[in-house]
Amino acid sequence: MTTASSPATVVGRTARGGAVRVGARMGFMARGVLYLLVGALAVRIGLTGTGEQADRGGALAEVAGTPFGAVLLWALGLGLAGMALWRLSEAVFGAAGPEGDGAGKRAMSGARCVFYGVSSFLVFSFAAGAGGSGAGSSDRQSRDVTGRLLALPGGQWWVGAAAVGFAAAGLWMAGSAVARRYRKHLEWGRMSRGARLFMDSTGIAGGVGRGLVFAAAGWFGVRAAYTFDPAEAKGMDDTIRSFAQTPAGPWLLVAVAVGLVLFGVFSFGQAKWREV
Repeated sequence: MTTASSPATVVGRTARGGAVRVGARMGFMARGVLYLLVGALAVRIGLTGTGEQADRGGALAEVAGTPFGAVLLWALGLGLAGMALWRLSEAVFGAAGPEGDGAGKRAMSGARCVFYGVSSFLVFSFAAGAGGSGAGSSDRQSRDVTGRLLALPGGQWWVGAAAVGFAAAGLWMAGSAVARRYRKHLEWGRMSRGARLFMDSTGIAGGVGRGLVFAAAGWFGVRAAYTFDPAEAKGMDDTIRSFAQTPAGPWLLVAVAVGLVLFGVFSFGQAKWREV
């Protein structure tokens, strides 16, 4: 006997349909473009030592310098806004899949909604001409935010906790990629063998590269908290450059950068095969 769906279930299905699904797929495309550009800039830094900026600001500057750059910037902003809207629908109504209705999943979707909402706003600000808002150095922004937090009562603990969380998130990203946990979010049964190989190749390498960047940034945040020195904090650009200071030298930087490029390509695959 078939039971009638509850009003909440009907609303949830409606919220995840139509425009929200299109917005989610546009969001994956926008994220892919940004990671692809950041990774490409990082590869150039590793190979040539150029002073380009391997972060969101550098990526937006690259887009702005292309034909129809202004149109592309607005499209990126809309894509990220679509991603934020999709994550909001997951936070309110639950995500797709049997485990999507849990409190932890909803909270994570809410945090991602805020992240992509802010990212969208910054891209729109840059597209509208407020370049400093959208393309400011991530390193300077990281130092400024760290300095403000350190000035608060118990600031060292706040910075340390956030940094540890960032590092843990990076290690979780890398571990999840190696364990191929992304598969459960894909339309795996409907994908061809070639598509599965494509997603595994880009998903593992891309997830590890992205995770290493997040983990390293968290480590620098821990150092900033321990030394009570905001100058120790690093944004994405300085974090990526720091890999060249390891015994492996610039080649580790290039390897991580290629990982970021592959994560961008993986995001394009998610735009096609992700369950939303």
